[in-house]
Amino acid sequence: MSDNERILLVLTSHSDLGGVRATGYYVGEAAEPWQVFVDAGYAVDVASIAGGAPPEDGRNDDDPTQRAFLTDPHIAGQLADTRALAEVNADDYDAVFFVGGHGAMWDFPTAPAVTAVGREVYESGGIVAAVCHGPAALVGITLSDGAPLVAGKRVAGFTNDEEAAVGLTGVVPFLLADALTARGATHLPGPDFTENVVTDQRVVTGQNPQSAAGVARAVVAALAER
Repeated sequence: MSDNERILLVLTSHSDLGGVRATGYYVGEAAEPWQVFVDAGYAVDVASIAGGAPPEDGRNDDDPTQRAFLTDPHIAGQLADTRALAEVNADDYDAVFFVGGHGAMWDFPTAPAVTAVGREVYESGGIVAAVCHGPAALVGITLSDGAPLVAGKRVAGFTNDEEAAVGLTGVVPFLLADALTARGATHLPGPDFTENVVTDQRVVTGQNPQSAAGVARAVVAALAER
């Protein structure tokens, strides 16, 4: 690995969980991958869909990895005022990681910058990764030939059963597993709330918060194999 290899974490900017409660990016799903990436020697940057301070969900100040992430000078400075994804130069990154959190279901699928950055990283030979509800980004990403990024690929993502288990089937704008399947992916569910990571053709996905670190480890492995 060269000293200048970088990975971008993308966070949702959507804070309203369908009128039920506040939401945002799931802090552990950013913190755990960040720890894996920096331990492997990668530089990590953060962007959000709209820029500014991204809304949080699932923050646990007793969790040492989350504390380290939120107080790391490089990360904390960015989280205070993230770059909007549309302002990011995708050429700067070897991998893009779409962090979960229910907010992602609203703004990831329709943001033009998600498609632009995801497509450019992938078509440049990089890795596109996502965890939990982060694969909502993959619903909207098309390649230069017009094909959906996930078409013909095996993927994981928050399952219909898990959405039902948290009581939000009728709240989210769509069911993630169904949307990925409709775009031509083969969705591979694992047991509820257990680690499930799938890698296929430089797309790395994970099912739930329990899969966040595993997705990051798989990204590091995929980068090493390029």
